[in-house]
Amino acid sequence: MFYLAYAFSELRRRKGRTLLTALGLGVGVGLVVTVSALSAGLDRAQEKVLEPLTGVGTDMSVTRPLKISGSGPEGLSQKERKQLEQENGPRRFDLGNQAEPGEKFTRTDFMSAAQLSFPASQVAKIAALDGVQEAAGSLTLTAATIKGTVPKNGFGRPQIQRGGPPGNNAQPQTQRAPFDVSTMSITGVDESKPDLAAAKGLHAGTAREAVVNESYAKRHGISVGESLTLDGKKFKVVGLADSPLGGQASDVYIKLSQLQTLSDRKGRVNTVQVRADSSTDVAAVEKAIKGSMSGASVTTAADLADRVGGSLADAKSLSSKLGTALTIVALVAAFLIATLLTLSSVTKRIRELGTLKAIGWPGRTVVRQVTGESLLQGVLGGVLGALIGVGGAALVSALAPTLEATVAAPDGGGGPRPGPGGGAIFGLGQAAITSGTEKISLDAPVDLGLIALAIGLALLGGLIAGSVGGLRASRLRPADALRHID
Repeated sequence: MFYLAYAFSELRRRKGRTLLTALGLGVGVGLVVTVSALSAGLDRAQEKVLEPLTGVGTDMSVTRPLKISGSGPEGLSQKERKQLEQENGPRRFDLGNQAEPGEKFTRTDFMSAAQLSFPASQVAKIAALDGVQEAAGSLTLTAATIKGTVPKNGFGRPQIQRGGPPGNNAQPQTQRAPFDVSTMSITGVDESKPDLAAAKGLHAGTAREAVVNESYAKRHGISVGESLTLDGKKFKVVGLADSPLGGQASDVYIKLSQLQTLSDRKGRVNTVQVRADSSTDVAAVEKAIKGSMSGASVTTAADLADRVGGSLADAKSLSSKLGTALTIVALVAAFLIATLLTLSSVTKRIRELGTLKAIGWPGRTVVRQVTGESLLQGVLGGVLGALIGVGGAALVSALAPTLEATVAAPDGGGGPRPGPGGGAIFGLGQAAITSGTEKISLDAPVDLGLIALAIGLALLGGLIAGSVGGLRASRLRPADALRHID
C-alpha cells in the first residue's frame, strides 16, 4: 500500500507533467480508436452492399461457364456435348407443327448457353467436402416465350414475288411470321434451404409459387397475390425480391424441381451455393471444389467485393492503405512522448530517487515505483484516449458522410442480350448483373472491444515509458544523486 500511496502522491505533486503525459498517450490512443471505428464503419457499409449477394466471408457460388471457340464449346466430353445439344439445340426453336395455318399459338423455350448444367448429385459431393457447412443447387435459365399466328403458308415456306421489275426473274420470298418474342430470366431455387437461396418466401410442397424481382414486377404491373404464367402453368406470386447491387438477379424465382420439370432438365442444376464452416476455410474449400469438379468456376465474397467501385471502394482502399500506417505512427509518437516525459521526470527526481537508494531501496524497487507511476498515467491516458476516440467516432456518425457504391455490368454480362428490334438473343440463360449506384451513410461504431483496446494500448505505453525511466533511475549512484541539486 505504501508504494501505491507514494505513487498517487507523486502524481498529484507533479500534476502538470502527469496530465501532459496522460494527454500524449490519450491523443495517440484516441486516434487509434477513431481510425478503427471508421474502418469498422467502412467494413459494415461494404457488407451492407454485399450481404444480398452472399453471406459475406463464408459463401461462394460454383458454376461451369462455357468456353466457346470457333470449333464450338471447349473442354467438354462427348457426353457433355450431347447433353448441351439436347438442352440448347436448334430444334428448341423449331416452330413447325405449332398449330394449323391461321391459328394462334404460344410457346416457351428454356435456354442456358452461358453456363453448362451438371447433375444435381454434384451438390451432395460438394457438401461432403471438408470445410463445407452446407450446399444448395439452383438452375438459372432464360425463358423465351413466342406468341403469334401461324402464317397461312406455314413457317418458312417460300412465296413467289409477283409483279417485279421488268427484266428480272421472280425471286422466292419467305413470308414473315407475325409473332412476338419476350424473354425473362428465371431461377429455380431449393426451397428447403432458404438461407442459401437467391430468393426467400417459397414454401415447401407442390404448390406452384413464384417470387418476382421488384423491378420486373414494377415494369409489368405484377403484384403479390396475382398469378404468373410460365409455359402454360400458373404460378401464384407470393413475394417480391430486391435486386442485389452487383449480383446476379433473375426476373422470377420458382422452386427448383418445378423449373427442372418445365425445362425438361430433371436432375440438372447449373449453380451451387456453398457455405463454408468459417471464413478461414473459404480458400481451402474453393481449391477443393476446383479439384473435384472439372471446369468449375468459384465466385467468393472477395470476388464480389472487387466489383464494387465508387467512393465507398475508394474510402475502403484508403483506409486499408493509410489506416494501419496512421495507427502505427500515432502509437509510436504517443509512446515516445510518454517515454521522454518519464525520462525527464526521472532526471528532475535524481536527488529524491538517490535518497531512496541511500536509505536501502534496491534497484528493482526503484524500477517498480517509477513503472507503477507510469502505469497509473497510462490508465489516465487510456480513459482520455477512449473519450477522445468515442468523441471522434461520434463526430463521424453525426456528420454521416454519404458514400456511393457503384457496380457496372461487365462486358458480355449475364442476362439476355438485346437483339434486333428490342428483342433478345436466345441462349444466354444467365441472370443479369445488377448495375447501378447505391448511396450509403457512413458511421463509426465503437464497441467495448475498442474501449478495452484503448486502455490496453495506453497501459502498454505507460509500461514502456516506466520501464525505460525505471532503468535510468536504477542506475543512479546514491552518492552522485545526493550531490545533485534540483
